Amino acid sequence: MQYYVHMKNIAFIINPVSGSKETQSAKKKLPKLIMQVLDQEQWLPNIVFTERAGHATELSYQYARMGFDAVVAVGGDGTVNEVAQGLVKGERSKVKGERATALGILPMGSGNGFARHLNIPIKPQKALEMINHSEPISVDYGLANNKLFVSTCGTGFDALVADNFAGSNKRGFMTYLQNVLKEAFAYQPQNYHIVGDGLDVTHKAFLITFANANQWGYEAMIAPKASIQDGKMDIMMMSSHALLGSASLALRLFAGSIDDSHFMDTIRAKEVTLERESAAPFHIDGDPVEMEKDIHIKIVPDGLKVLVEKRF
Repeated sequence: MQYYVHMKNIAFIINPVSGSKETQSAKKKLPKLIMQVLDQEQWLPNIVFTERAGHATELSYQYARMGFDAVVAVGGDGTVNEVAQGLVKGERSKVKGERATALGILPMGSGNGFARHLNIPIKPQKALEMINHSEPISVDYGLANNKLFVSTCGTGFDALVADNFAGSNKRGFMTYLQNVLKEAFAYQPQNYHIVGDGLDVTHKAFLITFANANQWGYEAMIAPKASIQDGKMDIMMMSSHALLGSASLALRLFAGSIDDSHFMDTIRAKEVTLERESAAPFHIDGDPVEMEKDIHIKIVPDGLKVLVEKRF
């Protein structure tokens, strides 16, 4: 008896400019590595490089419309976000019952927060090997004034740092840390009001992060208990007096215990509105965005398929 294996179509969307110069150089050799490591008895690969901002969204949308089994974002959290946008848009255009296109990730950016939350290996070869032994799971994503985020969004000090980091010529953790140290002691906390889902909270905060996943990136776990499958976001509010405990907070951030600090307050919700004193920096998955004064933020349960290590 002869058996036929269903070959699955997979696209790799490579952002050539994300990450450090070393990472950018490695991406030039990536097509060869993909063809060497990917199980081509299982997957039929299509490899393409992005040419401009937003191109990954256009490409992933087309692949979803074409019925591809998976689209892999090759880059950082910004690239993952763009691909996720295209896949979500593509799913909306499909006929009910059609198979969903899964998001895969080769983390080759700076922070790689969403990949780290999912325990996807940072080394490209290991991440490719994981795709060979992966399965799709349903996860949540968020919307902030209808802008999609997969990991976190937020306002306050982290949004200011994201804005400065985006304008830097250098990438990597040390550049990010330099921006943090440069701005920390000059930053003035703001007053915020959060309403909705039974909440009515006023808080003067150093920053507020709305977390679907547990971290910003670099293993900096701003919301250690956040889950991408619970239909809720963890809203992390850092006290306006946070600088008094900055050393302790930094240690807790990387130890995964920042939520135990008395400088942090945590609330959970499905959908809220953030009211700010005025329009100010805001970030979506670590990238700065223009946003209105008031921001409506909600979680969309099970809105995205993601490839993760097969459990059985």
